[in-house]
Amino acid sequence: MRKPSHRSRTVLAAVAVTVLGVAGCDAVGGDSPGPTDRTAHSAKPTPAWDVSPSSIAAVGDSITRGFDACTVLSDCPEVSWATGTSSDVDSLAVRLLGRTGAAEHSWNYAVTGARMADLPGQMAQAVTRRPQLVTVMAGANDACRASTSAMTSVESFRADFEDALSTLRQSLPKTQVYVASVPNLKRLWSEGRTNPLGKQVWKLGICPSMLSDADSFGSAATLRRDTVQKRVEAYNKVLKEVCAKDRRCRFDGGAVHDYRFGTDQLSKWDWFHPSVNGQARLAEIAYRKVTAGKT
Repeated sequence: MRKPSHRSRTVLAAVAVTVLGVAGCDAVGGDSPGPTDRTAHSAKPTPAWDVSPSSIAAVGDSITRGFDACTVLSDCPEVSWATGTSSDVDSLAVRLLGRTGAAEHSWNYAVTGARMADLPGQMAQAVTRRPQLVTVMAGANDACRASTSAMTSVESFRADFEDALSTLRQSLPKTQVYVASVPNLKRLWSEGRTNPLGKQVWKLGICPSMLSDADSFGSAATLRRDTVQKRVEAYNKVLKEVCAKDRRCRFDGGAVHDYRFGTDQLSKWDWFHPSVNGQARLAEIAYRKVTAGKT
């Protein structure tokens, strides 16, 4: 066979370089997708929300502590809607992890009387457990003050909630957050005022901005209650807006606020906080929201 001329070898080399150059562009994402690109595009993305987290931490206030659900003016965390182990409630933790799992892999950092300003500190405690899900129920005490003028401003409420989420995200960027809306305090007043014993307990200082002068329908009392109600609605708007900015945060869509708590769902001691039955209803709402598909 005749050896190729120098000119032929030069042409072949140029063609080879051109072919290899085109192949190289495709391999790193040129105009025509190469095998690597096709593989990447066909792989299913990891879902942002896991409906079956394996550990839970709860932050918030007296509701999450089960206050007044078992005995008067006392916490009862075993019936907490979020992390309790009572079979009468079947908390969110029990429904997701089982009773043994709830006892071993859920933690309750809520504090009776806590306001949104306390949430960053609670969240810092929760972070140490590295939970896959954090539940948040806070805001009622920001509205339940000695007077309407003492209620937490909407701006401060927003800043404190953002701070709490930032505290979580700095350490646990992938942990999920379930945020419950602030309950309808005006409805709780409307239901609870039918019980004389409950109204006596209210006088000990439970949510005075809403519950003081419980039987008064005068203009001042009505205006005061309406002012509290509007502030609660503003808080819920903040929870919704801030949560919406975090792809691993789910707001309950106002489900807790809209739930029509009746006397069976209220504590038989103060007729304001959730009873064991009420805690079970909160657990149902949370489980439904946490395990739902795309929202």
